[in-house]
Amino acid sequence: MKQRMLVVDSRPVARAEVADTVLTRARGLLFRRELPEALVLRPCSSVHGAWMRVRLDVALLDREGEVVHAQVLRPWGFSAMRRGVKDVLEAPAGSFELWGLEVGSRIELTGR
Repeated sequence: MKQRMLVVDSRPVARAEVADTVLTRARGLLFRRELPEALVLRPCSSVHGAWMRVRLDVALLDREGEVVHAQVLRPWGFSAMRRGVKDVLEAPAGSFELWGLEVGSRIELTGR
């Protein structure tokens, strides 16, 4: 997967993997022993926690990278459905609070 720097409201906060193929999106975070700092699924409009053992912070992003919904996804849970969602950001639970990410925040990926 591609690696990028995740920027929240103009502040670099984490290294992010970008899942932008059918295979990388399908795998997502499933069956990983260690989670990345962040994962961006694109294009993607919702996610599930099937087979996950840990809680995740999940943000639904619109075309401009604005967070339109954020939640903690519990194992076997599903993300909310929202119109206009183009990408999904996942991170270990507690990351969004550390980063100051909330609804209305602007997400960017920088680097190669």
